[in-house]
Amino acid sequence: MIIVTGGAGFIGSNIVRELNNRGRTDILIVDNLGKGEKYKNLIGLKFIDYQHLDDFLQTFTKSDFFGLNIDAIFHEGACSDTMEYDVNYMMRRNYEYSKDLLTFCINRQVPFIYASSASTYGAGQNGFRESEECESALNPYAFSKLMFDRYVRQFMEDSRSKIIGLRYFNVYGPQEQHKDKMASIFYQIYKRMKLGGKFIKLYRGTDGYKDGEQKRDFVYVKDVVKVNLWCMENNLPNGIYNCGTGQAHTFNEVAKAVIDTLGYGKIEYTPFPDELIGKYQNFTQADMSKLTNAGYRERFTPLSSAVREYFQFLDNGGHY
Repeated sequence: MIIVTGGAGFIGSNIVRELNNRGRTDILIVDNLGKGEKYKNLIGLKFIDYQHLDDFLQTFTKSDFFGLNIDAIFHEGACSDTMEYDVNYMMRRNYEYSKDLLTFCINRQVPFIYASSASTYGAGQNGFRESEECESALNPYAFSKLMFDRYVRQFMEDSRSKIIGLRYFNVYGPQEQHKDKMASIFYQIYKRMKLGGKFIKLYRGTDGYKDGEQKRDFVYVKDVVKVNLWCMENNLPNGIYNCGTGQAHTFNEVAKAVIDTLGYGKIEYTPFPDELIGKYQNFTQADMSKLTNAGYRERFTPLSSAVREYFQFLDNGGHY
Protein backbone atom coordinates (compact mmCIF):
# COMPACT_ATOMS: atom_id res chain seq x y z
CA MET A 1 0.00 0.00 0.00
CA ILE A 2 1.02 3.60 -0.66
CA ILE A 3 -0.27 6.48 1.47
CA VAL A 4 -0.63 9.96 -0.03
CA THR A 5 -1.46 12.76 2.37
CA GLY A 6 -2.95 15.73 0.59
CA GLY A 7 -4.03 13.14 -1.97
CA ALA A 8 -7.07 15.18 -3.02
CA GLY A 9 -4.97 18.30 -3.44
CA PHE A 10 -2.95 19.64 -6.33
CA ILE A 11 0.33 17.73 -6.29
CA GLY A 12 -1.02 14.81 -4.28
CA SER A 13 -3.80 14.02 -6.75
CA ASN A 14 -1.29 14.12 -9.61
CA ILE A 15 0.91 11.64 -7.74
CA VAL A 16 -2.09 9.34 -7.34
CA ARG A 17 -2.91 9.74 -11.04
CA GLU A 18 0.59 8.69 -12.11
CA LEU A 19 0.59 5.79 -9.66
CA ASN A 20 -2.66 4.67 -11.32
CA ASN A 21 -0.99 4.98 -14.73
CA ARG A 22 1.72 2.64 -13.44
CA GLY A 23 -0.81 0.08 -12.24
CA ARG A 24 -0.99 1.04 -8.56
CA THR A 25 -4.44 1.39 -7.03
CA ASP A 26 -3.63 0.18 -3.50
CA ILE A 27 -3.54 3.77 -2.31
CA LEU A 28 -4.88 5.39 0.85
CA ILE A 29 -5.72 9.06 0.34
CA VAL A 30 -5.57 11.33 3.37
CA ASP A 31 -6.93 14.87 3.14
CA ASN A 32 -9.47 17.45 4.26
CA LEU A 33 -12.05 17.97 1.52
CA GLY A 34 -13.56 21.02 3.19
CA LYS A 35 -16.61 22.80 1.80
CA GLY A 36 -15.41 23.53 -1.72
CA GLU A 37 -14.91 21.48 -4.86
CA LYS A 38 -11.65 19.75 -3.99
CA TYR A 39 -13.57 16.45 -4.02
CA LYS A 40 -13.70 16.69 -7.82
CA ASN A 41 -9.97 15.96 -7.91
CA LEU A 42 -10.74 12.43 -6.68
CA ILE A 43 -13.45 11.44 -9.14
CA GLY A 44 -11.09 10.23 -11.86
CA LEU A 45 -8.66 8.48 -9.51
CA LYS A 46 -8.47 4.89 -8.28
CA PHE A 47 -7.69 4.18 -4.62
CA ILE A 48 -8.73 1.78 -1.88
CA ASP A 49 -9.81 4.27 0.76
CA TYR A 50 -10.01 7.89 1.90
CA GLN A 51 -9.52 9.23 5.43
CA HIS A 52 -9.85 12.71 6.87
CA LEU A 53 -6.45 13.92 8.04
CA ASP A 54 -7.48 14.01 11.72
CA ASP A 55 -8.92 10.48 11.61
CA PHE A 56 -5.76 9.24 9.94
CA LEU A 57 -3.58 10.78 12.65
CA GLN A 58 -5.57 9.02 15.34
CA THR A 59 -5.47 5.74 13.43
CA PHE A 60 -1.74 5.43 12.90
CA THR A 61 -0.82 6.77 16.34
CA LYS A 62 -2.92 3.92 17.82
CA SER A 63 -0.82 1.44 15.79
CA ASP A 64 -3.73 0.37 13.59
CA PHE A 65 -1.35 0.30 10.63
CA PHE A 66 1.03 -2.22 12.15
CA GLY A 67 1.02 -5.44 10.15
CA LEU A 68 0.29 -3.66 6.88
CA ASN A 69 2.90 -3.51 4.15
CA ILE A 70 3.38 0.18 3.39
CA ASP A 71 5.69 0.83 0.44
CA ALA A 72 5.92 4.60 0.97
CA ILE A 73 4.22 7.67 2.36
CA PHE A 74 4.08 10.73 0.13
CA HIS A 75 3.39 13.59 2.53
CA GLU A 76 1.89 16.36 0.41
CA GLY A 77 -0.71 17.61 2.87
CA ALA A 78 -0.23 21.07 4.37
CA CYS A 79 -1.76 24.48 4.76
CA SER A 80 -0.16 26.23 1.78
CA ASP A 81 -1.76 29.65 2.21
CA THR A 82 1.13 32.11 2.27
CA MET A 83 -1.25 34.80 3.53
CA GLU A 84 -2.24 32.79 6.64
CA TYR A 85 -0.71 34.56 9.64
CA ASP A 86 -1.96 32.34 12.47
CA VAL A 87 1.48 30.93 13.26
CA ASN A 88 0.21 28.47 15.87
CA TYR A 89 -2.24 26.98 13.38
CA MET A 90 0.46 26.78 10.72
CA MET A 91 2.85 25.00 13.08
CA ARG A 92 0.21 22.50 14.21
CA ARG A 93 -0.78 21.65 10.66
CA ASN A 94 2.58 21.77 8.88
CA TYR A 95 5.11 21.03 11.61
CA GLU A 96 3.61 18.92 14.40
CA TYR A 97 1.57 16.73 12.04
CA SER A 98 4.65 16.13 9.89
CA LYS A 99 6.73 15.21 12.93
CA ASP A 100 4.22 12.53 13.91
CA LEU A 101 4.32 11.07 10.39
CA LEU A 102 8.11 11.11 10.34
CA THR A 103 8.29 9.27 13.65
CA PHE A 104 5.91 6.60 12.36
CA CYS A 105 7.99 6.12 9.20
CA ILE A 106 11.29 5.92 11.07
CA ASN A 107 9.91 3.37 13.54
CA ARG A 108 8.40 1.27 10.74
CA GLN A 109 11.24 1.88 8.23
CA VAL A 110 8.71 3.21 5.72
CA PRO A 111 10.10 5.49 2.97
CA PHE A 112 9.00 9.07 3.70
CA ILE A 113 8.93 11.53 0.80
CA TYR A 114 7.60 14.90 1.80
CA ALA A 115 6.84 18.31 0.33
CA SER A 116 9.11 21.11 1.42
CA SER A 117 9.12 24.48 -0.32
CA ALA A 118 11.38 26.97 -2.07
CA SER A 119 9.85 29.55 0.26
CA THR A 120 12.46 28.32 2.76
CA TYR A 121 15.02 30.40 0.82
CA GLY A 122 13.34 33.66 1.75
CA ALA A 123 14.24 36.43 -0.66
CA GLY A 124 17.00 34.22 -2.09
CA GLN A 125 19.79 36.71 -1.53
CA ASN A 126 22.13 33.86 -0.56
CA GLY A 127 21.18 31.57 -3.41
CA PHE A 128 18.97 28.52 -3.78
CA ARG A 129 21.16 25.64 -2.60
CA GLU A 130 19.97 23.06 -0.07
CA SER A 131 22.15 24.45 2.72
CA GLU A 132 21.44 26.41 5.88
CA GLU A 133 23.29 29.55 4.81
CA CYS A 134 20.71 30.02 2.04
CA GLU A 135 17.67 29.59 4.26
CA SER A 136 15.22 32.15 5.60
CA ALA A 137 11.44 32.69 5.81
CA LEU A 138 9.25 35.61 4.76
CA ASN A 139 5.93 34.34 6.17
CA PRO A 140 4.51 31.75 8.62
CA TYR A 141 4.06 29.15 5.87
CA ALA A 142 7.74 29.35 4.94
CA PHE A 143 8.69 29.28 8.62
CA SER A 144 6.69 26.09 9.25
CA LYS A 145 8.33 24.37 6.27
CA LEU A 146 11.80 25.52 7.26
CA MET A 147 11.37 24.36 10.85
CA PHE A 148 10.37 20.89 9.70
CA ASP A 149 13.32 20.68 7.30
CA ARG A 150 15.64 21.53 10.18
CA TYR A 151 13.94 18.98 12.41
CA VAL A 152 14.26 16.28 9.75
CA ARG A 153 17.99 16.90 9.33
CA GLN A 154 18.56 15.54 12.84
CA PHE A 155 17.45 12.07 11.74
CA MET A 156 18.46 11.75 8.09
CA GLU A 157 22.01 10.51 8.53
CA ASP A 158 21.26 7.73 11.02
CA SER A 159 17.83 6.64 9.81
CA ARG A 160 17.51 3.26 8.17
CA SER A 161 14.35 4.54 6.52
CA LYS A 162 14.42 6.58 3.33
CA ILE A 163 13.73 10.25 4.13
CA ILE A 164 13.52 12.65 1.19
CA GLY A 165 12.35 16.27 1.31
CA LEU A 166 11.57 18.00 -1.99
CA ARG A 167 11.69 21.78 -2.08
CA TYR A 168 9.07 22.64 -4.67
CA PHE A 169 9.53 25.83 -6.62
CA ASN A 170 6.58 27.42 -8.46
CA VAL A 171 4.44 24.44 -9.44
CA TYR A 172 1.56 24.76 -11.91
CA GLY A 173 -0.70 22.43 -13.85
CA PRO A 174 -3.83 20.24 -13.70
CA GLN A 175 -6.03 19.94 -10.60
CA GLU A 176 -5.02 23.19 -8.88
CA GLN A 177 -8.20 25.24 -9.33
CA HIS A 178 -9.51 24.45 -5.83
CA LYS A 179 -6.58 26.47 -4.46
CA ASP A 180 -8.38 29.66 -5.52
CA LYS A 181 -6.13 32.66 -4.81
CA MET A 182 -3.21 30.33 -4.05
CA ALA A 183 -3.41 28.70 -7.51
CA SER A 184 -0.62 29.48 -9.95
CA ILE A 185 -0.51 32.59 -12.10
CA PHE A 186 -1.20 30.33 -15.10
CA TYR A 187 -4.60 29.31 -13.73
CA GLN A 188 -5.37 32.85 -12.55
CA ILE A 189 -4.73 34.22 -16.05
CA TYR A 190 -6.68 31.41 -17.74
CA LYS A 191 -9.70 31.96 -15.51
CA ARG A 192 -9.68 35.74 -16.03
CA MET A 193 -9.33 35.50 -19.80
CA LYS A 194 -12.04 32.84 -20.15
CA LEU A 195 -14.40 35.12 -18.22
CA GLY A 196 -13.98 37.76 -20.90
CA GLY A 197 -10.83 39.50 -19.79
CA LYS A 198 -8.53 41.03 -22.37
CA PHE A 199 -5.59 41.98 -20.19
CA ILE A 200 -3.03 39.85 -18.39
CA LYS A 201 -2.33 41.76 -15.21
CA LEU A 202 1.25 41.70 -13.92
CA TYR A 203 2.92 43.65 -11.14
CA ARG A 204 4.89 46.74 -11.88
CA GLY A 205 8.59 46.71 -11.11
CA THR A 206 9.82 46.54 -7.53
CA ASP A 207 13.15 46.20 -5.73
CA GLY A 208 15.07 47.07 -8.88
CA TYR A 209 13.07 44.82 -11.22
CA LYS A 210 11.36 46.36 -14.24
CA ASP A 211 7.65 45.87 -14.94
CA GLY A 212 6.85 42.17 -15.19
CA GLU A 213 10.52 41.21 -15.00
CA GLN A 214 10.35 39.45 -11.65
CA LYS A 215 11.52 35.88 -12.23
CA ARG A 216 10.39 32.52 -10.93
CA ASP A 217 11.40 28.92 -11.50
CA PHE A 218 8.07 27.61 -12.82
CA VAL A 219 7.86 23.80 -12.83
CA TYR A 220 5.08 21.72 -14.39
CA VAL A 221 3.31 19.44 -11.92
CA LYS A 222 3.86 16.36 -14.09
CA ASP A 223 7.61 16.89 -13.77
CA VAL A 224 7.26 17.24 -10.00
CA VAL A 225 5.43 13.90 -9.94
CA LYS A 226 8.24 12.27 -11.91
CA VAL A 227 10.76 13.44 -9.33
CA ASN A 228 8.63 12.09 -6.47
CA LEU A 229 8.23 8.65 -8.00
CA TRP A 230 11.87 8.51 -9.02
CA CYS A 231 12.80 9.15 -5.39
CA MET A 232 10.55 6.29 -4.30
CA GLU A 233 11.93 3.86 -6.87
CA ASN A 234 15.65 4.63 -6.67
CA ASN A 235 18.38 4.56 -4.06
CA LEU A 236 19.63 8.03 -3.27
CA PRO A 237 21.09 9.53 -0.11
CA ASN A 238 18.61 10.78 2.46
CA GLY A 239 18.35 14.52 2.20
CA ILE A 240 16.51 17.62 1.09
CA TYR A 241 16.53 18.23 -2.66
CA ASN A 242 15.39 21.10 -4.83
CA CYS A 243 12.53 20.36 -7.21
CA GLY A 244 12.44 22.99 -9.93
CA THR A 245 13.70 23.25 -13.49
CA GLY A 246 16.87 25.20 -12.77
CA GLN A 247 15.70 27.92 -15.16
CA ALA A 248 13.88 31.11 -14.17
CA HIS A 249 11.30 32.80 -16.40
CA THR A 250 10.00 36.34 -16.12
CA PHE A 251 6.29 36.99 -15.67
CA ASN A 252 6.46 38.72 -19.04
CA GLU A 253 7.60 35.42 -20.55
CA VAL A 254 4.68 33.69 -18.83
CA ALA A 255 2.28 36.22 -20.33
CA LYS A 256 3.78 35.71 -23.79
CA ALA A 257 3.38 31.92 -23.51
CA VAL A 258 -0.26 32.39 -22.51
CA ILE A 259 -0.95 34.86 -25.33
CA ASP A 260 0.66 32.49 -27.83
CA THR A 261 -1.52 29.65 -26.54
CA LEU A 262 -4.81 31.55 -26.39
CA GLY A 263 -4.20 33.65 -29.48
CA TYR A 264 -5.18 36.87 -27.75
CA GLY A 265 -4.45 39.09 -24.75
CA LYS A 266 -2.39 42.11 -23.78
CA ILE A 267 -0.28 42.85 -20.72
CA GLU A 268 -1.35 45.45 -18.18
CA TYR A 269 0.89 46.38 -15.26
CA THR A 270 -0.69 47.06 -11.87
CA PRO A 271 0.79 48.63 -8.70
CA PHE A 272 2.74 46.29 -6.46
CA PRO A 273 0.57 45.47 -3.39
CA ASP A 274 1.66 47.11 -0.15
CA GLU A 275 0.85 43.94 1.80
CA LEU A 276 3.47 41.98 -0.18
CA ILE A 277 6.34 44.39 0.31
CA GLY A 278 9.13 42.53 2.09
CA LYS A 279 7.24 39.22 1.81
CA TYR A 280 7.58 38.51 -1.91
CA GLN A 281 10.13 36.44 -3.77
CA ASN A 282 11.14 38.54 -6.78
CA PHE A 283 13.47 35.83 -8.04
CA THR A 284 13.70 32.06 -7.61
CA GLN A 285 15.84 29.57 -9.51
CA ALA A 286 16.55 26.09 -8.24
CA ASP A 287 20.10 24.85 -8.03
CA MET A 288 19.45 21.32 -9.30
CA SER A 289 22.99 19.98 -8.94
CA LYS A 290 22.24 17.92 -5.82
CA LEU A 291 19.38 16.00 -7.44
CA THR A 292 21.37 15.62 -10.66
CA ASN A 293 24.36 14.27 -8.73
CA ALA A 294 22.02 11.78 -7.06
CA GLY A 295 21.26 10.39 -10.53
CA TYR A 296 18.15 12.19 -11.78
CA ARG A 297 18.37 12.65 -15.55
CA GLU A 298 14.80 13.37 -16.72
CA ARG A 299 14.23 16.53 -18.77
CA PHE A 300 11.72 19.13 -17.61
CA THR A 301 8.81 20.19 -19.81
CA PRO A 302 9.45 23.50 -21.64
CA LEU A 303 7.23 26.34 -20.48
CA SER A 304 5.44 26.83 -23.80
CA SER A 305 4.65 23.12 -24.19
CA ALA A 306 3.38 22.82 -20.63
CA VAL A 307 1.11 25.86 -20.98
CA ARG A 308 -0.46 24.46 -24.17
CA GLU A 309 -1.08 21.06 -22.56
CA TYR A 310 -2.39 22.59 -19.34
CA PHE A 311 -4.82 24.96 -21.04
CA GLN A 312 -6.12 22.15 -23.25
CA PHE A 313 -6.71 20.16 -20.07
CA LEU A 314 -8.68 23.07 -18.58
CA ASP A 315 -10.67 23.47 -21.79
CA ASN A 316 -11.66 19.82 -21.52
CA GLY A 317 -13.14 20.16 -18.03
CA GLY A 318 -10.18 20.65 -15.73
CA HIS A 319 -10.23 17.31 -13.85
CA TYR A 320 -9.04 13.76 -14.45
